[in-house]
Amino acid sequence: MENNKQKVIDLLNSLETGDATPVAYINPENYTQHNLDIADGIAGFGALVQHKPAQGFKVKIARAFQDGDYVFTHTDYDFFGPKIGFDIFRFEDGRIVEHWDNLQEPVFPTANGHTMIDGATAITDLDKTAENKAFIQGFVEKFLVAGDAAIIPAYIKATGYIQHNPHIADGLEGLQQALAYFAANKIGFSYTKVHKVLGEGNFVLVISEGQMAGVHSTFYDLFRVEDRKIAEHWDVIEAIPAVDKWKNQNGKFGFR
Repeated sequence: MENNKQKVIDLLNSLETGDATPVAYINPENYTQHNLDIADGIAGFGALVQHKPAQGFKVKIARAFQDGDYVFTHTDYDFFGPKIGFDIFRFEDGRIVEHWDNLQEPVFPTANGHTMIDGATAITDLDKTAENKAFIQGFVEKFLVAGDAAIIPAYIKATGYIQHNPHIADGLEGLQQALAYFAANKIGFSYTKVHKVLGEGNFVLVISEGQMAGVHSTFYDLFRVEDRKIAEHWDVIEAIPAVDKWKNQNGKFGFR
C-alpha cells in the first residue's frame, strides 16, 4: 500500500525530471482522466509531457496520503504557470487506472500571512482515520452544503485555527469576518454535493461540487484534525469549463 504512495510521488516528480520510468505505473489499457484539459488514456498523458513548455514543469510535493486504493497529494506546481494542486490517483493491482485533480493559481499576499500550501505535514492518529473522515464529512455537509453556520464552534478550534484559503484570515473570527464580507458584497458561494471523502490519520480531503461567484466549480478542501476539532484548512477551487471545451468526456467527478 505504501508503495503506491511512492509510485505517485515518483510519477509527479517525473514531470520535472523527465524520467520516463514511472510512466509504467499507469495502466496503458485502462486509464481514465478527469482533468478536462487533458485527453483520456495514456495517450493524453503522453501528449501533456510532449507539449510541456520550454522551461519545463516544476513540482514540489508538500503532502502525500493514501486511503485504500486512492493516493492523494498536495503540490506546488509550475504547470503552464504557477499552480497549487490536489491530485488523486486510483490504483488497481498496483497500477494507476484513474486520475482527478484541482488546480488554482496561487494568491499573494494572503489575508492570513500563510501560503496556500505551507503548514503542518506530519501524519498522525492513523487509528482515527475513519472517525476523522466522518467528522469532517459532517462539518462539510452541515455547514458548507446546508449552510448552518451555528455548528462552526462545535467543529473548529476556538483558538489557534490556521487558515490557508488566501482570502480568509486565521481563527474563528477570520472565518466569521469573511462570511460577513461575502454576504455584504453578494459574493455567493455554495456547495451542492459532496462527491468523495478521503483521509489518512489526521488529514481529510473532501471533494465537492458547487458555485463560486456564479461559476460552476469544484472544491477540494483539506482539513487537519486535532483533538476532534479542525485545526487547519487548505483549499483549491477550480471552475468547471463548458462541456464543449472538454478534452475528455469523463467529467470532474465519477468517484467509486
